[in-house]
Amino acid sequence: MAKVIGLTGGIASGKSTVAALLTQLGAAVIDADVIARQVVEPGQPALAAIAARFGESVLDAGGGLDRARLAAIAFADDSARRDLNAIIHPRIAEASQRAIAAAVAAGHEIVIYDAALIVENGIHRGLDGLIVVAAPEAIQIQRIMARDGIDETAARARLRAQLPLAEKVAVADHVIDNGGDLEATRAQVRAVWKDIKGSP
Repeated sequence: MAKVIGLTGGIASGKSTVAALLTQLGAAVIDADVIARQVVEPGQPALAAIAARFGESVLDAGGGLDRARLAAIAFADDSARRDLNAIIHPRIAEASQRAIAAAVAAGHEIVIYDAALIVENGIHRGLDGLIVVAAPEAIQIQRIMARDGIDETAARARLRAQLPLAEKVAVADHVIDNGGDLEATRAQVRAVWKDIKGSP
């Protein structure tokens, strides 16, 4: 019987790196970020709902979603973030379930569900295990600044907008420390993969 294992972590903890390593080992990885982009493409109901709630200013010249503008609004305002989540999360969950079912039907024994808000939304309770990717806060801040081209204050605001990493680690079945070099992370991923494959 197939296992569905959650993969999550703090912002900029290196979850994508771990997902790529798991893919190399043979896991089917369902990426909620990819699905999240698909559900807000032009013509999708979620995009119309977002424009209705936040205004046409969150759309770009081509009628697509201006992610940077929407992120600036959502990260600065708790009620805006809640409204955005209410629009997109049910649609992401539904599309994710379809993708997981398709991977299982295709014969994959282990499916990794890669998503940022697994613990916040209580999704981990329905999975066969949870991997949490962790990194020291100072490294997370540096990575956010470099990735998003923002200053330290804005990076810290994004970090604070998420559930503290310690609370995710507390419910994890496996924790991967991604604060070191790639080889150290790779060794941990191999060990976790072996454990998942070998567990009953």
